[in-house]
Amino acid sequence: MPEIVPEGDPRVRRTRASLRSAVLRLAEERDPDSITVAEIARLAEVNRATVYVHYRDRDDLVLDAMETAIGELAAQAAGCPYREPGPVPAPLVALFDHVGARAPLYRRMLGPYGSARFCARLREVLAAELRVPFTAGSRPPGHDDVPAEIHAGYVAGALVGVVTHWLAEQPPRPAEEIAAATWNLVRGS
Repeated sequence: MPEIVPEGDPRVRRTRASLRSAVLRLAEERDPDSITVAEIARLAEVNRATVYVHYRDRDDLVLDAMETAIGELAAQAAGCPYREPGPVPAPLVALFDHVGARAPLYRRMLGPYGSARFCARLREVLAAELRVPFTAGSRPPGHDDVPAEIHAGYVAGALVGVVTHWLAEQPPRPAEEIAAATWNLVRGS
């Protein structure tokens, strides 16, 4: 029976970090559904059984590996000053820079053969992050009659849609250009 190690144990953190890194490197190269637990374990330099000590299955590991990236992306979306007029906010450009820097991975995760669980989790985290400023009144003018949670879900879905479209473009537009188009859509919605 595998040793049960407390969450805060440095060995647990190192092992999970190594597993997350391995799955992200593999997912940049090919469809996440084709990645096996054995390949992840080999790249992370752990034994296959160790993966199952830390994760239920491969999908659980992939989602955990992407959780930090999803959180970073959602924080950028929530940091936009939706109520204020003005130029494209830096957090929105940073959001697209973040995606652009990890384009192969996001392209695979959001593409036609990507992960429905990833897409759903991305929308969920984006909506949750947006709900906070939207509830506090920081959303585009003219939408105060729409419940904040519905508006947050709408903008989250729109952002995922724009990101998915942008990643499919060949070649993709610069991050600043897609951020400006997105800002116009969000502010005018």
